[in-house]
Amino acid sequence: MKEIRRTKVADILATPADYIGKEVDVKGWVRTRRGNKHVQFVALNDGSSIKNLQIVFDLSKFSEEELSPITTGASIHVQGEAVASQGAGQAIEVQASELEIYGTAPADYPMQKKGHTLEFLREKAHLRPRTNTFGAVFRIRHALAYAVHKFFNDKGFVYFHTPLITASDCEGAGAMFQVTTLDPADPPRKEDGSVDYSQDFFGKPASLTVSGQLEGELGATALGCIYTFGPTFRAERSNTPRHLSEFWMIEPEMAFYEIADNMDLAEEFIKYCVNYALENCADDIQFLNDMFDKTLIDTLKFVTHNDFVRLTYSEGVKILEESGKKFEFPVYWGVDLASEHERYLVEEHFKKPVILTDYPKEIKAFYMKLNDDGKTVRAMDVLFPKIGEIIGGSQREENLEKLEGRIKELGLTGMDWYVDTRRYGTVPHSGFGLGFERLVLFVTGMQNIRDVIPFPRYPNNCEF
Repeated sequence: MKEIRRTKVADILATPADYIGKEVDVKGWVRTRRGNKHVQFVALNDGSSIKNLQIVFDLSKFSEEELSPITTGASIHVQGEAVASQGAGQAIEVQASELEIYGTAPADYPMQKKGHTLEFLREKAHLRPRTNTFGAVFRIRHALAYAVHKFFNDKGFVYFHTPLITASDCEGAGAMFQVTTLDPADPPRKEDGSVDYSQDFFGKPASLTVSGQLEGELGATALGCIYTFGPTFRAERSNTPRHLSEFWMIEPEMAFYEIADNMDLAEEFIKYCVNYALENCADDIQFLNDMFDKTLIDTLKFVTHNDFVRLTYSEGVKILEESGKKFEFPVYWGVDLASEHERYLVEEHFKKPVILTDYPKEIKAFYMKLNDDGKTVRAMDVLFPKIGEIIGGSQREENLEKLEGRIKELGLTGMDWYVDTRRYGTVPHSGFGLGFERLVLFVTGMQNIRDVIPFPRYPNNCEF
C-alpha cells in the first residue's frame, strides 16, 4: 500500500469534483457486492454518511481468490483512482488498484442486506449501528447533542455538572435505583430490624438521580444561567415505547427569568435544535422520511415555521371539553392531561405547537411557583405533534415561606440545602427539562424510544 492519507466517504461524496482523477485511500465495511466475470462492484460504508461509495474491482487485476473474503460485513482497505461514475445513483467511484482485508464476516453475520425488524435489531444492539437506519439515528443524535451545547454556550450559559448519586428525590416519586455497598443478602441491621445505612458507603440511603434540577438551581443562583446535560435514572416498571430506565436530560436553570422568559427560551431552544438537524443531517433525515415516516420532514418544518401558541391549562381544558371529541381518558379541570389531549390541541385545534401554563398545583412538583389564586402554579409544558409533551418546566418558587409550606405539606425531608437558596439572596428564577431521547425520537420519526439510544435500559433488559 502507498502512503496516502485516508479520506472519509462523506468527504468524497460531498465534493466529488475535488477527488476525480486523484488517488484516494478509503477504509470501511462492505454493504453489498455484485458484478459479473469481468468486474465486481462493492458498496463501501465507513459510518461517516448514510450513502455508500462504490468501489470497482477489475477482475483482470484481482483474482477471485483475492476478492472472495469481500462479503457483507467485511472490513477492507482500498486504494485507487477516483473517477466519474458511469452508472446511475452516484457521481463518483473508485477504481481499485490495491486491496487489504482487515476483517472477514462469515455467512452467519446477522446484519445481512435484507429486511430486519426493529425488534430483532434491539436484540443485536451491539451490531445495529452498522445498519442504515441506526447509522442515521445515531448521527442525528450526535448532531442534536452538539446543537444543545452550542445553543447554550453561544447564549453564555455555564455547563454545570450535577451528581449522579444523590440522597434526594427531585420528583418525589420514589422510583429510584438504590446505590449501596452493603451485602444485599445480609445487610447490617438496627435493633428494630431495619437496615442500618449508617454503615453504608455514604452513611445514609443513596440512589441514582432522577433529575439534576435541584442542584442546577444552586448553580443558577450563583452563576446566573446554567444547563445540565447528563444521564438520569428511573426505576419505574413502565414497559412502553415512551419510557427508558436510563436516559439523558437537558435542564437549564436561569436566575432572574420569569415564566414568560422561560417560555421564550424553550421555544427558541427547541426550534434551534430541530433546525440544526434539518440543516446538518439532511441525508439521514431524508432516509428516515422515505423509510419510516413520509411526513417526517413536514412535521419538523411544522415546528420550526410556526410560532408556538400559549394558553393556560384552564383554557386548554375548556377547549377539550367543548371539542365534542370522544377521548379515551376523560377531561376535567384538575386532571393530568394525557398525550391524546395534548396532541388534539396541537394537531387538530391550533395546528401549531402549544405551550400550556398555570397547571393545578396538585398535579405538579413542590418547587413550582404558586399563583395568586392559590390553586395553580406557574408551570409550562411544550406540546408537539405526534408526541405530546416534549418539555416541562416552571418558574420556581422563590418565596421562602411558601416553599417551606409546600415541603411540609408533602412531608419531604432533607431539603435544607435546597431551601438555603431562598434563605440567602433569593431571586425569581425559572427552568425546564427536556428528555434528550424524546427530542431524538421526534427528529428521527422513530416510534420506539428504545431505538434512539445505543443501548436501551428498560425492565428485564440490561444487555451489552
